[in-house]
Amino acid sequence: MQVKDAMTADVELASPTQTIRQAALLMGKLDCGALPVAEKDSLVGMITAGDIVVRAIAAGRGPRTQVREV
Repeated sequence: MQVKDAMTADVELASPTQTIRQAALLMGKLDCGALPVAEKDSLVGMITAGDIVVRAIAAGRGPRTQVREV
């Protein structure tokens, strides 16, 4: 198996200004645990389900927290 066989050509991106709720909903829709975060035409990071749980929810942040804050 080659890496290209396990990857998708339809990449969904999160935005730094999206809420973590929106990112989590997108992860659920796509059945994935991580999303690349892009601003304009540049990749600025990744957000994972673990980031949302550990760095946001466990720290007392709410669903309206922006991705950039996590």
